[in-house]
This record gives sequence, structure tokens and C-alpha cells, in this order.
Amino acid sequence: MLLHGLDVVLVKTRFPENIGMAARACVNMGCPSLRLVDPERWDKDKAAPLATPKGLPLLDSLTVHPAVEEAVAPCALVLGTTARVGGWRRALLSPPQAGRLAAAALARGERVALVFGPEDRGLNNAEITHCQQLVTIPTDPAARSLNLAQAVLLLTYECANAARALRHARADATGTTATLVADNAGPAPDAPPRQDRPDPVPGGRAATAAEQERLMAALKDMLLRLDYLHGDNPDYFLLPWRRLFSRAGLRRHEYDALMGLCRQVRAKLG
Repeated sequence: MLLHGLDVVLVKTRFPENIGMAARACVNMGCPSLRLVDPERWDKDKAAPLATPKGLPLLDSLTVHPAVEEAVAPCALVLGTTARVGGWRRALLSPPQAGRLAAAALARGERVALVFGPEDRGLNNAEITHCQQLVTIPTDPAARSLNLAQAVLLLTYECANAARALRHARADATGTTATLVADNAGPAPDAPPRQDRPDPVPGGRAATAAEQERLMAALKDMLLRLDYLHGDNPDYFLLPWRRLFSRAGLRRHEYDALMGLCRQVRAKLG
């Protein structure tokens, strides 16, 4: 499927009908994975009619998780959605920006999660801490609320558009290179067709969301010991560090180095 590696994560969804419509939106855009986090009511029989026959396999294969961090654990990029701004919700991406970011990660062979909150209130502050970046869908101020499935459709559409554009750009570049080689070197011997696989990424694979959460826990513990973080809300003051590492696109060897640093500092502090 076009968006292989993309997980749509629905958090505390209230109505199974919305899950059915979201499943249909996913298959329309080529997204093969749907994950539920602690749904208020999950009833496949109510979701199925709105999923349509094309969406039924997605309902059959979806997984249910107790918490956001478990649902996004294998992903290298986690994009949360929000309609609110300010406070913990800064540096918001537009849907096209989020689509391009997701498509680039998928092209590298990384897993990506799009996280959507419950229909009546969206993601809370604790849930967005597990999202590396946030995206908002601009709407008219007089009618700001979007149906959950509409939001899923809009963002997966942007991801699909960006994925197609990236594939076309690569195909054009490959075609140009092949033409130049053929012109200069003459006919090439028969060779097996090139498989469509991600290009190698310098520095190895990306750190997953689960690994980044372990790093944040180790960093938080270290900074508390250093009395750098203080007060009754250290998670809020850890947010700049979360944003820094989310922008950095950590590779696994960088994660290992930072975890080693945290361990050494803790050891020196006794």
C-alpha cells in the first residue's frame, strides 16, 4: 500500500461509528494500520457498516492498546494532532508540512504514527508528550471542530500526496541518470530489476519512540539529580529537551551515546 509503515492511532475514541469511518479513510489513502488506545466503546458491528467492505479487513486487523506510549512504541516519528495552541502546544506543523515529514520518514523505511485524540476534547497534555511534533488543521473560527474521520482523511491525504510526489521525484532522477549512462556507455547487459527498497540512511536506523521515551526518563532523572529541573511540574520544564530531540531525528548510536552519558552522570553523583 502507498502508506506502508504509517499507523493511524485513535486515542480514547467515543463512538465506534467514527472508528469505522476512519478505517474507510485509511484504506482510501493507502494506510494499512489502525491502532486504538483505550476506546470508550469498541463495537465492531457498529463500526463495520461505515467502514464499507473495503475497510473491513482493517477493522479485523486493528490492535487495541492501553496507553499512547505502547501504541507508538515502534515508530521513529510520532505526529500528534491538536486544535488548541499555546502552552505545551507550540511550533505546530501544517497538514502539508506533516505530510512531507511523514513521507520522507516512510521512504527511509521508518514507521510513522499519526495520533488523534477523542472527539470531544482531543489529546491532553500527558498524551502529547509522547508526540515528537504536533500538527493542526486550520479551520474557520466559527466552526473549528472537525469530525474525527474527516481529520484522519485530511492528514492521510496529505501523507499520500507527499509520498506520491517523493516517488515521482525519485523516478525522474533515476530515469535521468539511466539515460545519461546509456548514452555514454551503450547498451547495458541484462540485469535483474531493481527492487523498491529504502535508501540507506547514514548513521544507521532511527531511534524508536520507545527508545526516545527511555532517553527522556533517563534525562529527567539526571536533571532532577542536578537540580536543573525543579518545582512540582518537571515534565513541563522538560518539554524544551523533548522538542530538541524530536527535531534532531536521533539515530540509534546517538541514543546509545546519550544514555551512556546519563548513566555516567548518575554514577558520578552517587
